[in-house]
Amino acid sequence: MTACTKLAAAADRLASGGFAGRRYLVEFGREGAGIPAGPLWFVAAAAAGRNRMPGRGFSPELDDGTSGQARHFAGIVATTARVGPTATRWVSVRLRRDPGASADGRLTELALEFATLIRSGTLHPHEAGTWITTHLCADS
Repeated sequence: MTACTKLAAAADRLASGGFAGRRYLVEFGREGAGIPAGPLWFVAAAAAGRNRMPGRGFSPELDDGTSGQARHFAGIVATTARVGPTATRWVSVRLRRDPGASADGRLTELALEFATLIRSGTLHPHEAGTWITTHLCADS
């Protein structure tokens, strides 16, 4: 199992636990990036979380050559749940220095899209694992 498919499996596991909306996204960030649900979440997010699903398996345009792409995606999702897509994108580009044309920049944009779709109800948590596999994972 690759890091990408582990991330998709975690998304499905959380959906089966009944989480939805913002809470689903916060729990997804905890599961995938080690960002806690409590008030000090921003400390873990500022430190880029923890690499709880190290490995590869992301599509070539999203692969930066490291084993931390699952953490990156989950961390962006968790941050977006709390501060919204505009502020999260600003932090990613300006502070974390992930330009939009880079693998990390493209992964950030997909994480912003994923979080926005879940928050709006357009994408339901029980569809999230398939969305991740289709949009993020290699050979999907």
